[in-house]
Amino acid sequence: MPINQSVLPEYDHEMAITRKFLERVPENKFDWAPHPKSMKLGDLASHLTHMPGWLEFTFAQDELDVAPGGKSMPMPKGQNRQELLAMFDKSVATGRAALATATDDAAWMKPWTLKANGQTMFSLPRAAVVRTFVLSHVIHHRAQLGVYLRLNEVPVPSTYGPSADENKF
Repeated sequence: MPINQSVLPEYDHEMAITRKFLERVPENKFDWAPHPKSMKLGDLASHLTHMPGWLEFTFAQDELDVAPGGKSMPMPKGQNRQELLAMFDKSVATGRAALATATDDAAWMKPWTLKANGQTMFSLPRAAVVRTFVLSHVIHHRAQLGVYLRLNEVPVPSTYGPSADENKF
């Protein structure tokens, strides 16, 4: 089985769970943060919407500089839940298409590099980038969003089993 075919079911599963979290983002709390050093809820949710689409440049190019010339790449922010979900759905479709067409297993083992202002942040085989920089990164921020939801009295969706708010078993 090609690598991409083994990753696609996991990708689909994780994205479906993530969408459930984004569906619950309270629009009146976009500026809320649990701590001054923490991202605001709207910024966190917006960040989460972009990550699946990162698979496109992971397979289309050998490196990415997220701050060329010292200026961070602009990332659009959703202004309401509808925009967040539309951004996420588009990003998920883009990422899935990139995975579906990444059929060359040898390409999965070639290095991919992330840079900021010309400085290498990491260089890993694409397979590791998919797992860490995209999938694990989504899971990390989704869990963070779950804490934000809990702290704002928003029911937290079940993930890999029941949550305190959803016991589906």
